[in-house]
Amino acid sequence: MKNLSDEALLRQLGYPESHGIVGKLENIISKTDGYEDIKRHLLALHDNLKQHNAFVAISSSEDFFKIKNLENSKDATDYIHKWAHKYNVNLLKVAGKETYYITGKALASTS
Repeated sequence: MKNLSDEALLRQLGYPESHGIVGKLENIISKTDGYEDIKRHLLALHDNLKQHNAFVAISSSEDFFKIKNLENSKDATDYIHKWAHKYNVNLLKVAGKETYYITGKALASTS
């Protein structure tokens, strides 16, 4: 998925290429540190979560991609955390929900 265009990513996630969605994606890109690196791994995350009734989507309330775990599946939650750790991605958990915002790449530790 090295050369995945932003439009192709939207299509693969099930979004039409409307002006509103493209504008929302532009806001997400500007706010998500390391977006290009993260983008390469979003579809694999999305595909692997489907079996647990979870998925990657565009948040309607925040300028981030979100991960929704509809059935509160422990397997999905474990996979989400392993994915974030593997690709050095920061997640922000939404209080009271099994939903996470993808906020960007984690800063490399200098220890």
